[in-house]
Amino acid sequence: MESAISSPLSTSSHLLPSPSRSLLGSRSQSFPSLQNLRHPSFKSRCFFGVPFRSRQTQPIRCQSSNQQPAKDDGFVIEDVPHLTDFLSNLPSYPNPLKQSQAYAVVKQTFVSTDDVVAQKVVVQKDDPRGVHFRRAGPREKVYFKSDEVRACIVTCGGLCPGINTVIREIVCGLNYMYGVEDILGIEGGYRGFYSKNTLRLTPKVVNDIHKRGGTFLRTSRGGHDTNKIVDNIQDRGINQVYIIGGDGTQKGAALIYKEVEKRGLQVAVAGIPKTIDNDIAVIDKSFGFDTAVEEAQRAINAAHVEVESVENGVGIVKLMGRYSGFIALYATLASRDVDCCLVPESPFYLEGQGGLFEFVEERLKENGHVVIVLAEGAGQEYVAQEMQVVDGKDASGNKLLLDVGLWLTEKIKDHFTKVQKMAINMKYIGTF
Repeated sequence: MESAISSPLSTSSHLLPSPSRSLLGSRSQSFPSLQNLRHPSFKSRCFFGVPFRSRQTQPIRCQSSNQQPAKDDGFVIEDVPHLTDFLSNLPSYPNPLKQSQAYAVVKQTFVSTDDVVAQKVVVQKDDPRGVHFRRAGPREKVYFKSDEVRACIVTCGGLCPGINTVIREIVCGLNYMYGVEDILGIEGGYRGFYSKNTLRLTPKVVNDIHKRGGTFLRTSRGGHDTNKIVDNIQDRGINQVYIIGGDGTQKGAALIYKEVEKRGLQVAVAGIPKTIDNDIAVIDKSFGFDTAVEEAQRAINAAHVEVESVENGVGIVKLMGRYSGFIALYATLASRDVDCCLVPESPFYLEGQGGLFEFVEERLKENGHVVIVLAEGAGQEYVAQEMQVVDGKDASGNKLLLDVGLWLTEKIKDHFTKVQKMAINMKYIGTF
C-alpha cells in the first residue's frame, strides 16, 4: 500500500471509483505552516494530519530538471512528511491498482509526484506563483505489500452525516482495490485503542452501514493518550491508521504521527477531516456539508411560515458552521426566503445608518416580515463584550461559542419594543 495513505484527503481520493477521484491535496500539508492552508477570509478550524508524499518538511522552491537553480518566480511547495523521511531504506512496490481492470483502461491512472495544487486560484499577471501543495491521489509506487498490511479505522468527536460512508469506502477500497484483508475497527474513539475494543471489518460487515446515521464504530470526545495509543498500535502490529475526526481529533493524529516517527515505526497515519462546515480551504467540499445545507432549509422554511403568518414577524435561524459561514450562505441561496444572512467572514453592526436595525425596519415596512439567517460564529465579539465571559473549551479542545442567536433575538426585541415603540412577533430557531 502506498504511504499516500497518510494524507487526510488522499485516502478518500484513492477510494473513489470515479476517474475524477483525484481530489485536491489536504489542508494539513505541513504542520509548521498550517496558517497558510486556511481560507483567507475566515478563521477556519485546524485540521492536522500526516499527508503523503514528501522529501522535506519545509517549504521548498522549484528547480529546473537539470538541477540548476531556476529563476526565482515565487513558486513554493509547502511539503509534507513522508515515511521515507525517517525510514530512508524503505522499499517500494508497484501499486496494486496496475492489476485492476477498472484502472487498467485509464490513460493516466496515477498522480505524478510533481503534481501540485495552487493555494490561490486567481492571481494577477505579475504576481509570484505562490504557495502550492502536493496533489492527492494514487502513486505508481507504494510502500506496503498488501498481504502485510494491518489497517485500523477509528472515529472520534461529534457526529457528521456520511461517517459510515467513509468507513465503508475505506474498507471496500482497501479490500477490492488494494487486496488488503486485515482491517480492524477501533470502537469508541481514541479510548478504544487502549481499552481493547475492536472488531474485524470486511466488505460484508460494512455492506449497508452507509444507510445508517451516526457512526458504526461509535465515538467519544477526548481520551487521547499518545503513548498508550502508539503502544497499542505497535503491540497489535497495525501499520496503517485511519483517523476520522475534527479539530481535536486531527491534532491527536499529528501527535500520533510524531510519536511513530520518534520510534521509527513503519506506520502510516491518515487523518480524514470530518466537518459539515466546509471550512477546509484546499478541497472542493467536506463530507456532510450538502446534508447540513439541505436540513438547514427545513428550519428556514419553518421560520418563514411562522413570520409570514403574523404581523411584523421577525424570524431568526441560527445555523452551525463554527467560524465559517458556508452552511448559512448556501442554505440562504437555496432557500430564497431569507432577507439577511449574517456570517463571520463579513462583520455587521446593529445601530446607525446601514445597521441591522435599520434594515429590519425597512423590510418590515415593505413586506410585513423578515427572515434572518445567522451563522453561529457571527457577532461573537459583541456577545463576549456584553457577557464578559472567559473563553471555554470542550473535551476535544475546541473553543466554545457563545449563543449569538439568543443575544441577537433580545437585541432586536428590545430595540423595536422599547426604542421604536413597535410591536413585533419574534420567532427564534436555535442551532440546526
